[in-house]
Amino acid sequence: MTEQDFILKSYNSNIENGSVKWESPSNIALVKYWGKKEHQIPENPSISFTLSDCKTITEVTYTKKNLSTQPVLSEGDRLKMTTGFSFDVYFEGKKNEAFEPKIQTFFERIEKYMPFLKDYHFKIETSNTFPHSSGIASSASGMSAIALCLMSIEYILTDNVASSAVEKSHKKSHFSQKASFLARLGSGSACRSIEGELVVWGQNESVPESSDLYGVKFEGEVHSNFNNYQDTILLVDKGEKQVSSTVGHQLMYGHPFATERFSQAHDNLAKLKTILASGDLNEFIKIVESEALTLHAMMMTSMPYFILMKPNTLEIINKIWTYRLKTGSKVCFTLDAGANVHVLYPENEKASILQFIKNELANYCQNGHFICDQIGKGATPIKN
Repeated sequence: MTEQDFILKSYNSNIENGSVKWESPSNIALVKYWGKKEHQIPENPSISFTLSDCKTITEVTYTKKNLSTQPVLSEGDRLKMTTGFSFDVYFEGKKNEAFEPKIQTFFERIEKYMPFLKDYHFKIETSNTFPHSSGIASSASGMSAIALCLMSIEYILTDNVASSAVEKSHKKSHFSQKASFLARLGSGSACRSIEGELVVWGQNESVPESSDLYGVKFEGEVHSNFNNYQDTILLVDKGEKQVSSTVGHQLMYGHPFATERFSQAHDNLAKLKTILASGDLNEFIKIVESEALTLHAMMMTSMPYFILMKPNTLEIINKIWTYRLKTGSKVCFTLDAGANVHVLYPENEKASILQFIKNELANYCQNGHFICDQIGKGATPIKN
């Protein structure tokens, strides 16, 4: 698929209103994406676990713009109604103007592919299943949920009803691909939240179907060791990051180790594909933990340099290493671009690892908070 394949050619602009609703999960990368080109294109490929319970629920209500039914408007408001995007954003029941600039930018980026956006007013109501101040990045789940809602609206406006099994299969594939494509333009990692259980984003020779434009469901062999893999998220720091991910990605331009890092990510993805098939958890641990530390090494060696890990992040990592050495456990950690620690482990160790977390790691979490999750299947529509 190319960008041209995602441009909507025609649609029924006579549909007056409606609403759609989706829930979409967050994800945690095993091989990390860090650094991007223009138009949210990744500098290197990544692969992620789709989570199950940490998700965003979004409902989008769309109403055809009709100036004759609007109250008296100023000339400026009237011009905006006819030529601009019109939307309101509500977060957990309250209007949230802080989210509006990001939605405005998102709409500007995707209008080429969804030309109906200026025909309607959109009420976007969103909430998370995880605490708002938990320190978990919600951009992946949030932007993917909005992208899925807009795709549902597109399919309503185009009345794209398939009849044959082949057409239905193509329709589903196109829906997921374009939703991922759009989500990427809102937040890069959001393109990996559409499907599950493992998603690859970024072209890589070992995954022939992979693309820079959207995430693809990993179709390689996966050993039963990874069934229902667990992810417990230790909330070390619930505050806002000192450096945004957008700024961090930009610092990969001219980074002295960028070329080697991008090459390493390609190699690690190829290695991980073999590991997923063999079920070798020791090798899985090596790749996943190395990727997490490399991500933060890139931050610490950029110019300007910065550190997002906290002292308690390091305490937790060392506790995990000590526990693994003593017990032979297959528990490991990964990190996103922040201080929180994702503790990954096979389902058959769930009871013992949760006890370990409660006894030895929870004290290093802010207010003792952690969230238990596991690998999930991807986003799902919600019937109104």
